[in-house]
Amino acid sequence: MTPLDIDHLRTWIGREETAEEAVTAALVQRFRATFDEEPGTPVEGEATPRFIHLCLAPPLALTRALGPDGHPARGGFLPPVPLPRRMWAGGALTFTDELRVGDTMRRTSRVENLTVKEGRTGTLCFVTVLHTITADARAILTERHDIVYRGLDAPGGGAPTPPAAAQGRFQDAVDPSPALLFRYSALTFNGHRIHYDQPYVTRQEGYPGLVVHGPLQATLLYRFATRILGRPPARFAFRGLSPVFDTAPLLLHADEAGPGALKLWTAAPGGPEAMVAQAHG
Repeated sequence: MTPLDIDHLRTWIGREETAEEAVTAALVQRFRATFDEEPGTPVEGEATPRFIHLCLAPPLALTRALGPDGHPARGGFLPPVPLPRRMWAGGALTFTDELRVGDTMRRTSRVENLTVKEGRTGTLCFVTVLHTITADARAILTERHDIVYRGLDAPGGGAPTPPAAAQGRFQDAVDPSPALLFRYSALTFNGHRIHYDQPYVTRQEGYPGLVVHGPLQATLLYRFATRILGRPPARFAFRGLSPVFDTAPLLLHADEAGPGALKLWTAAPGGPEAMVAQAHG
């Protein structure tokens, strides 16, 4: 494995890129169907579901430019961190307006920071990206995106097994079926094979099953918070703690955390917290 040249990697701090895509009724229908909602007939100007922005203007790497794991080759906008696993570690979003059918979404992304530390499972490299989403000069949302790069050690890395997740006052369950994971990968143009290629993820990566996407878990928790609060939260932050797989139901939990606020988490039955989140407003 190539050693980390931290000084070189940190020259990516401050890099920016922009991307645009029109918000279509067809995308809204596909998003709704993926989450088991009736697709309906969206009309021009209608507000779209929150988190649909993750399905817009994805990076367009050629198929031949993908690595063995299905990720695009390193370099370009993101720094070329020479660690084989790249994961969505967490993020935070603040919503100020709605994306609407017929809008042209514009995303401006900036590499904000890069840090390296040693964890229980080896070297970890954290990259922070700030996304600003606008549509026709309207500010829609800001999003901090935390990415972690790590080595190929076996899942768990010999670390102590964390305790089973607590039971929330509010609970729901989702079937993280291969069909759901594949559809979400397709919606987000995500070629990462751990989410849809069962032989690869079990034989090459050593996981017991397909890995549930971090952004998918965040979307499910946000939608769960919306149902509990009766309105979409204005602020939402989340952090991934451990992977969950398609081998068991994905449990959604929530507790009240003050007026208009919720603490939320996901877990497999009897398993540790996989993702934790906070919703406000």
